[in-house]
Amino acid sequence: MKPHFNRLFLLIAASLFSMSALQAQKGPQWLSEAVFYQIYPSSYKDSDGNGIGDLPGIESKLDYIQSLGVNALWLNPIYESGWFDGGYDIIDFYKVDPRFGTNTDLVNLVDEAHKRGIKVCLDLVAGHSSDKCEWFKKSMEADHNQQYSDYFIWTDSVSDKEKQEIAKRMSSDDPATSKKGRFVEIDAPRAKYYEKNYYACQPALNYGYAKPDPSHPWEQSPSAPGPQAVKRELMNVMQFWFDKGVDGFRVDMAASLVKDDPDKSATIKLWDEIMAWKEKEYPQKAMISEWSNPTQSIAAGFNIDFMIHIGVKAYAYLFFDADGRWGKSNKIENAYFETAGKGSVKEFFEHYLVEYGNTKSRGYIALPSANHDFQRLSAGKRDSPDQLKVAMTFLLTMPGVPFIYYGDEIGMRFLTDTPNVEGSRDRSGTRTPMQWADDASAGFSTCDPSMLYLPVFTKNGTLTVESQENDPNSLLNYVRGVLALRKSSAALGNNGDLSVVSDMDSPYPLVYKRSSGSESFLVVLNPSAEPVSVTVPVAGEISVACVTGKVSAKAVKAKKTTPAGTSVKLAGVSAAVLKIN
Repeated sequence: MKPHFNRLFLLIAASLFSMSALQAQKGPQWLSEAVFYQIYPSSYKDSDGNGIGDLPGIESKLDYIQSLGVNALWLNPIYESGWFDGGYDIIDFYKVDPRFGTNTDLVNLVDEAHKRGIKVCLDLVAGHSSDKCEWFKKSMEADHNQQYSDYFIWTDSVSDKEKQEIAKRMSSDDPATSKKGRFVEIDAPRAKYYEKNYYACQPALNYGYAKPDPSHPWEQSPSAPGPQAVKRELMNVMQFWFDKGVDGFRVDMAASLVKDDPDKSATIKLWDEIMAWKEKEYPQKAMISEWSNPTQSIAAGFNIDFMIHIGVKAYAYLFFDADGRWGKSNKIENAYFETAGKGSVKEFFEHYLVEYGNTKSRGYIALPSANHDFQRLSAGKRDSPDQLKVAMTFLLTMPGVPFIYYGDEIGMRFLTDTPNVEGSRDRSGTRTPMQWADDASAGFSTCDPSMLYLPVFTKNGTLTVESQENDPNSLLNYVRGVLALRKSSAALGNNGDLSVVSDMDSPYPLVYKRSSGSESFLVVLNPSAEPVSVTVPVAGEISVACVTGKVSAKAVKAKKTTPAGTSVKLAGVSAAVLKIN
């Protein structure tokens, strides 16, 4: 081999290795074009007329799901459950709950989804089980040396402060739903107390303590036999479903596994070990975290992390109205996506841009339209199709992996004053049945409406797939159009670059640029009721790629005013995606 050719070969090899390493860091290749659709299985489609959704029901709607332009599903827990916390109290991690069908039904759903180019990811509840789980029942036994003894955290003594918290929980109106305290008192041969994760019926799995206190013998190191056995069990669960064709997991409370770990270093190390195994054995499977700290979660080996209402409140400043439960709890006076035009994007972008800069070469940030734990986009005063189109324009043109919560594509409302079903509490209003048609059960089920899992609200039939399917101006078809535009453009895609153009102190309109190579787009958003204008630093010609508001290109006026600037005028409650030619 000649010297100059040898140098060229090494240069090409190094380049290919760099590209391969980057792809490995960001996860399987399919994530680069992934658009997720989240389904709460109890509420999507009932196939057997009992008022509760199921897996065959989801399978029957795969053609609709494909028509949206999404290519991946995330299903909330489908495992056998005690149904005290909406499926997050798991009895058997290896079995589909009978309400949804069988393991075979899940395999059939995955196979049919794959035929349509749709990936299927499940929820992985890694931090706890149900107190009805066989692991926990075995762990309660007096014998400390059997397989499950240290799967959970047991002690015969707790602090006086913790005893006071237990007393407060037990004296509350409903001790079973009280979240007070860390430990639960129990009459068990194994010990007097166990540590819980959320409700008392959700005992925490034992991944150890970051810095075990020698005076607390129940605080084991993550490297101790018990925590190591739990880690292996978790990997067994993952392997079981991977081998059935499942494409990945969204991990519930992913940052919470190792106890007393304030900087999450021990939890990151734990996930690093699991991810090393996953990357070796199942490199095309995706891992998504509920962590809401992408810098930490991507360092732990996750491919995607949500930025939502937990942790830093950045997401809350955009969408949580002051009168709603989440706006009040986050002390939000004015959300940005409200017509009053008094919101701010500074708090969001100050946090988002740091996280984006830290992770964009190694993983993806997801900004979901909603999820099963907080309000939908259509909540409070945000209820018109134009308002929702502006919000969706933002969510579907940002970098990272989009997640659409089922029903948000047709503007389903977050319903207030809905009943507390299976631990849903104030979250029940975001878990209502998918609305397919204008009948008493919204096409969700053939059951008597009194048997529905939760009530429906179709707004005289307008908030249904049936009414929006053939309306070119519907929210449903707008979402389809934006996703088609995103798919057609590397600049607007998951890996396209982002730069904020507008002044953070004058956020109406919000303007940002998406680019890849020589291709560039400007996204201009005006959620306020008043028309706005802004001069953007674009010297080239601008053409309208997508627009909301007046449902016409007339809703946006772009005029070059200087060699380096273009004036953009936008009507109230409208948005535009402008291609820089």
